[in-house]
Amino acid sequence: MLFDKYAEKFPVITNAVIQARLNNKLSHAYLLHGDTPQIRKEFSVLIGQIAVCQELNSSGNPCGKCKTCKQLEDGTYPELYSLIPVGKSWQIPVGDRKAPEPNTVRWFEQQFYLTSITEAGCKIGIIFDCDRMNTESQNAFLKTLEEPPRDCLFILATGNPSALLPTTRSRCQSLSLLENACNYHFEGCNELFKSLATLQFKAKGNLALAEECVSQIVSITNNLKNSASERIETEWEKKLTNAKELEPAMRKRIEKQFDAAVAGEYIRERTYFMSALHTWFAQVYHLSCGAAFSNIANPEIFEGLEIPEQIDNKEASRALKCVDKMLFDLRFNVNEELAIRTCGLTIALN
Repeated sequence: MLFDKYAEKFPVITNAVIQARLNNKLSHAYLLHGDTPQIRKEFSVLIGQIAVCQELNSSGNPCGKCKTCKQLEDGTYPELYSLIPVGKSWQIPVGDRKAPEPNTVRWFEQQFYLTSITEAGCKIGIIFDCDRMNTESQNAFLKTLEEPPRDCLFILATGNPSALLPTTRSRCQSLSLLENACNYHFEGCNELFKSLATLQFKAKGNLALAEECVSQIVSITNNLKNSASERIETEWEKKLTNAKELEPAMRKRIEKQFDAAVAGEYIRERTYFMSALHTWFAQVYHLSCGAAFSNIANPEIFEGLEIPEQIDNKEASRALKCVDKMLFDLRFNVNEELAIRTCGLTIALN
């Protein structure tokens, strides 16, 4: 149950939201700052459960079992609306004022000025990766944040709140859900670190072994899109099934949202893949400088791997600079596979 999980992980913050509900002082808008998408997503749902659960226990905890709690957790709550970044630019567009398309700020706003049809009488809006709203999008949403409709709850979730305008941040109550570490759980994560260990510590001067490692890394990147699609299909299974019984316009809207969710999940997975690459080489460099495993952010990525007791500092620094250059180059729409191969072979053979 989400409540049990986060009451243990973030007891003070969880209790603060519960007390706000019990005292009728819930904020109309929360800004969640979390390390990982999973924490941001699950805690957003938990806030929704705290806000609308009709069977709170004596302590104010949501039951997690009633119809409303279950609908929020599986994404089928009738008046749960979400925004996610879309397209290759991974942005949340403002949308046309007169005829806004789904997954735009204008469309999102419209949903909260209609009469609620739920027993709880509350509409919930979640903007995931809200830092991907540009200035125009944030300014368009500002009026709704300043003067929200009745019985509405907005949750803005991000890993980079500093990218938001000060005016946006000031209209929300901030909740920090930081663990000071980025946990990597994408498909092929363990295989990636094994390949990186072999590439950096065993493939020096060995073209065949270096090519094998690089090919494995490229294969992992190629599988990210399929794994993202499968994950979203599982999460959206009930919603897509229910959509078949809706009117064509509503069904089309949900299908567009699903496609955008798949695209957003892939970009998010790719971002964490690139972060994992950098984390590996950065932490190897820290170890080469004498840092203890207990003092680095992600010691778990080295578990079960053979790491030299003495790591050459110059080699570690050179490898890190090589990865930094690759990540910089990828900002300019260069071929991703070629960039990864060039970087990997340079690390092993130069």
